[in-house]
Amino acid sequence: MVMKMSSKVFSWLLILVLFTGESVLHAKDVTMILFSPAFSDGKRIPVVYTRPAVGGNNISPPLSWSDVPEGTKSFALAVIDPHPVARNWVHWIVVDISPEVEGLSEGASGKIMPKNSRELINSFGKPGYGGPQPPSGTGDHPYVFTLYALDVVSLDLPKDTNLSQFLEVLQKHILAESSLTGYFGR
Repeated sequence: MVMKMSSKVFSWLLILVLFTGESVLHAKDVTMILFSPAFSDGKRIPVVYTRPAVGGNNISPPLSWSDVPEGTKSFALAVIDPHPVARNWVHWIVVDISPEVEGLSEGASGKIMPKNSRELINSFGKPGYGGPQPPSGTGDHPYVFTLYALDVVSLDLPKDTNLSQFLEVLQKHILAESSLTGYFGR
């Protein structure tokens, strides 16, 4: 079913665009989707993706994305634990992911990352993915996977960039973002 816009509504929208310089649709209004076949948003992260100290293999989970905004020149990915005990512990930051990439395979970190992408140093002091390993007795921790569609090919950040530096540079270039949160506790 195709709906026709009345000429009066169209005229008002045209006036709004012409006189305010505002577009009715903004790039940040695009709904980009990030998901994982390994766990659903708000659900538990399988043990295999955790660190060996909690029974896992410390392999990065598979991730996929869709509905990327027009004009995306690269992606960045961050995995952060914002739990009060963890205080924004960085588990993974990847920058300069090509706009043609539609996801990351299971175990990609350190092995089969997309060409030209770069893994920055995490809070464990190593580049790449560092899986969940929350302290005992602190409850479930949220692990927030956030994918950013960017308007630049490269963020040109040093490998040892911290989270606040990453976020500061990133803010100027975000076209869209999408998050997926998994939980793990012991």
